[in-house]
Amino acid sequence: MTRHLTPRWYSPAEVAVLLGFGLSKVKMKIATGELRSIKDGKYRRVLPEWVDEYVREQVERQEAA
Repeated sequence: MTRHLTPRWYSPAEVAVLLGFGLSKVKMKIATGELRSIKDGKYRRVLPEWVDEYVREQVERQEAA
């Protein structure tokens, strides 16, 4: 039996793959606060719900324009 683990959080590189962005774009969005993250030791982490929140905000912004 193979068990698939669901990540509890993502690295910026994983977020870049999920969103189809380059790593530098994700880091910039984190630095500006557009994408929420936390610092875990020397690493930056993004919760899955924060990725969803970012996507939802982008959709709402486009629909409002």
